[in-house]
Amino acid sequence: MTGSLAGGLDLWLEDWIPGWCVPVTRLKLGKLKVVRRQLLQRYEHQPFVSCLAGLYGCQWRRYQRARAQSGECCCSKVECGSFGLLIFTFFLSFVFLYFWSEAQNDYNDFDWFNFRALGFWFPWSLVLLVVAAALFAYIALLLMLAVCLLSEGQRLYLHWSHKIGIVVTLVFSMAATAVLSDLWSKEWKTLLLSLQVTAPFLHVAAVSLMTLLSWPIALHFFRMNKRVRQVAILGLYLSVLFSLYLVPLGMYSPCIKEAGTLGPAPALIGHRGAPMLAPENTVMSFEKAVEAGGDGLETDVTISYDGVPFLMHDSTLRRTTNVAEVFPNRTHTDASMFTWAELQQLNAGDWFLSRDTFGMVRSLSEADCSRAQNQSVPSLAQFLEVAAQSGRLVLFDLHRPPSGHPYSQSYINTTLQVVQAHINSSQVLWLPSDDRASVQAVDPELQQTSGEKASIQELTDNHITRLNLHYSTMSQQQISKYRSVNISTNLYVVNQPWLFSLAWCSGAQSVTTNSIHVLSALSRPLFLMTPEEYSLMWILTDAVSAFLIIAVFIFHWWRERGLPFWSGSRQTHENGPYSKFRTELSDVWSISSVNVRPDLRSTPSSPSTPHLPTITEE
Repeated sequence: MTGSLAGGLDLWLEDWIPGWCVPVTRLKLGKLKVVRRQLLQRYEHQPFVSCLAGLYGCQWRRYQRARAQSGECCCSKVECGSFGLLIFTFFLSFVFLYFWSEAQNDYNDFDWFNFRALGFWFPWSLVLLVVAAALFAYIALLLMLAVCLLSEGQRLYLHWSHKIGIVVTLVFSMAATAVLSDLWSKEWKTLLLSLQVTAPFLHVAAVSLMTLLSWPIALHFFRMNKRVRQVAILGLYLSVLFSLYLVPLGMYSPCIKEAGTLGPAPALIGHRGAPMLAPENTVMSFEKAVEAGGDGLETDVTISYDGVPFLMHDSTLRRTTNVAEVFPNRTHTDASMFTWAELQQLNAGDWFLSRDTFGMVRSLSEADCSRAQNQSVPSLAQFLEVAAQSGRLVLFDLHRPPSGHPYSQSYINTTLQVVQAHINSSQVLWLPSDDRASVQAVDPELQQTSGEKASIQELTDNHITRLNLHYSTMSQQQISKYRSVNISTNLYVVNQPWLFSLAWCSGAQSVTTNSIHVLSALSRPLFLMTPEEYSLMWILTDAVSAFLIIAVFIFHWWRERGLPFWSGSRQTHENGPYSKFRTELSDVWSISSVNVRPDLRSTPSSPSTPHLPTITEE
């Protein structure tokens, strides 16, 4: 009977405890508290592992999954490929999400581009951002589950539905990246600029992630029995880790500078006024820009068919007026082919309330909403009067009328006459490049402004005092070079605080922006530190990471070899009457007594199959 009981307990323990090889007959049944402790630890730990395996591979029951035994690979070749694809998809989806989130500065341009292509307004940029964030979160969750399962010593099995989800995410990320790179390639320059602000923090995050990954990597490294696999996994891990440690050596940011060398904040020029607070290119928009603290006003000028300069950015009136209602047959007609009397019949504010392109309408008062709804197309003279009364600078682009227009040859002189009649010429940044020499001769007080880079000699010969450049061309060295010969640099269109901070640190004298009310509230750049502070941040991050990784590897080396953790601990022997049992988290060393319930002992009439004993503590 005793042999039958012991044999049953042996079978039970072999099923529950991996690696059990010591017969119960060689143990003193009165001293098996260690067995109870291990079984309780395994039982109490199962819900956590079940949750991980259930979410990752739909393996909710214990018998559906298996532990990776010593010397075994953590997964089959198919699952290893799935895990590799998961890692690749994680990085690609992260790149696209980062790329698109940093492109937020130009979301409005992207949405209007789609409006012109599709004919209706929809916030495609936000939808794309939400989808990209959701897919990345899904992939990140799967990767976290896989890492946790590996940390628990479990073999990986990814459910087929997740494999489909990974493929969908991969295809979406690749397709979206390819399409946007083709249509909007300049946004990659925005991404590179963003790294000058975010790279130090991305470095800390990447090093922290590699530090966390050291736990499962060390666990499986010491469990592998093939030297080639050990060298491969450790070599790859250390290569990535050391690369991340040394990345700051090649990092550059104009916001890492000596204390006291930061110049004044760039002046703010309202891009078509304050288009977040009022309909663009309306009197209300320019007045809102002045109220928000703008130093200048930017707009676009077109000549009407009867020779009146008015404000309109697009070549047609379809986007910012109700021309489809008033002149339904002329929605695609060039704006300059309308007379001033016809333009005065149009509403230029109702679209702002109905489309809410910046999501700011709800923050406006009822009075502002009512005023916005009744805005009309303003003339250049009305715009200049607002600037003259407030003492603001003026910057505008001048559209040349199409051939056959009555003023296609005299549009510059017509515009110049209006400027001289309504504002001090020294307040005007003259951007049109046509007939620049003639304009300079007629009115030398105009601040000649160029929209293109050129040599210093060429700029000075053309009396250029300011450059109006896209923010993607931002360069601290070039801005400093132009400033040395009294040529200021204006960057357009800068809407996000991080981009404004970068322009500030780079030394730009002014920026054109849609968000004057936001940028005017910044008292300092979002990211600014001295080289010494950055070096300290970098060295501490790498040192703490290296210390923790070494500690993790030492711990797993100690645990896999069954060494005592401290010198005073009791050590047991594999072949003695007391055996140590390895749990999923730690080694169990203590021994105490247990009782076997007598009612479960075998009787002569009992079947030959042994009963499983119940172990209880005294």
